[in-house]
Amino acid sequence: MHKRAILIVLDSLGVGALPDASAYGDEGSHTLQSILGACPALRLPNLKSLGLFNIEGLSGGIPMPLSSYGRLSELSPGKDTTTGHWEMAGLRLKQPFPTFPCGFPAGFIADFERAIGHKILGNVVASGLAVIEEFGEEHLRTGSPIVYTSADSVLQIAAHEDIIPPEELYAICQAARGLLQGPLAVGRVIARPFAGLPGSFSRTSRRHDFSLEPLGETMLDRLRSAGREVAAVGKISDIFAGRGVSRSIPTDGNEEGIRVLLEEAKKPFDGLLFVNLVDFDMLYGHRRDPIGYGGALEAFDACLPELILALTEGDLLLITGDHGCDPCFAGSDHTREYVPLLALQKGRTPRPLGTLRGFCHVSEMILSHLGL
Repeated sequence: MHKRAILIVLDSLGVGALPDASAYGDEGSHTLQSILGACPALRLPNLKSLGLFNIEGLSGGIPMPLSSYGRLSELSPGKDTTTGHWEMAGLRLKQPFPTFPCGFPAGFIADFERAIGHKILGNVVASGLAVIEEFGEEHLRTGSPIVYTSADSVLQIAAHEDIIPPEELYAICQAARGLLQGPLAVGRVIARPFAGLPGSFSRTSRRHDFSLEPLGETMLDRLRSAGREVAAVGKISDIFAGRGVSRSIPTDGNEEGIRVLLEEAKKPFDGLLFVNLVDFDMLYGHRRDPIGYGGALEAFDACLPELILALTEGDLLLITGDHGCDPCFAGSDHTREYVPLLALQKGRTPRPLGTLRGFCHVSEMILSHLGL
């Protein structure tokens, strides 16, 4: 008999500042509360029925939710995608990934330019859209890739698809990934292709993340070594550098991610379906758009009846987040927050989970469910 677990990460859905948020400049952040405040007409009936609003720090809960509900506190230092996903897969970091608030060291930049045979533009801390507007015309004129970073542990490389085709950009990113070792070992190198003309540049869907390989065993490794399937939807395979993944299904945003989620949930499999819905973070959190974020939550909420109908007796469905990205907070970076945990298993009585220390409870629940 097939045993199935479905794990959905609503990328950046935080539910309140962690006790150590002040160390990150994030005291007072609350992603979901900010969205609710900006969208008074927002309706999330299915998430409400699962117990989202019964979670500590929220209001409007119901007496008998359909799922177990609680919130998770992150133990690893940091507030980035890789740290959050690795911890929920059972790998807690002792040291944060390095960040570069003043840009990357001159020595690395010189080595990188030699490796790719071209000068670079930028090497600044900036948002993706702003950096493309600032350096886009010069990039078109010189053919030099644009390098930038953020408060997260990332090196991002932007290039116009007509100047540096995506496959060539990926090779440039792999060259950077090979050089970023030791104290320079950022969590992710991200290819950021864009298109259009000056004044109307736009990023395309051909983004690709080149992550560090996990620094220890993860839930995905355990499942694969036991012969179970791990189907990765969205950027999950990128986050784990492909390790522990038996099948990867890249998607172009939430709409396609939800469609694939529903298709895969209706198929028999023995193992884990692991889904990341990136638009919450990429399109709405970072761009400080609480209205758009609310609309994306409503779209996800609308898919839940069909998803729950696809569950068979004994299936485990988990819905969580990986960090916060409060669209009404200062700046445009992630925020250090609790994340929600909704756990639905047909045939099992739901219960309040309270506040659980460590995202690793996600992997513990999944491995236990799957008999590991």
